[in-house]
Amino acid sequence: MTKSNWKQKLIELKNELEALDGEAADARSTVELDQSRVGRLSRMDALQGQAMNNAIAARRRHKLVAIEAALDRLNEDEFGYCVMCGDEIALKRLELDPTVAVCSSCSA
Repeated sequence: MTKSNWKQKLIELKNELEALDGEAADARSTVELDQSRVGRLSRMDALQGQAMNNAIAARRRHKLVAIEAALDRLNEDEFGYCVMCGDEIALKRLELDPTVAVCSSCSA
């Protein structure tokens, strides 16, 4: 893959995650705890759903940071090289996750 192909792939992934994050904003909103309107089990379900959505949003934010870091490495011509040892990262590894920053040897 060329540098522009990797950049396009990373930007598409970033846009997709940002769109998903925007769609899920309501799911992370404050849970109403009005006992006259909602039963105890329904409130527990709502709180659990909110906690799960918050965890998913945190993982998305972490992935967005990784995408930005990969784009920075791409701009600095360091993309595809391990940030720890400098060896080339296997193409199959990058194809699975273009945000990966370390080779398989260093990740072990």
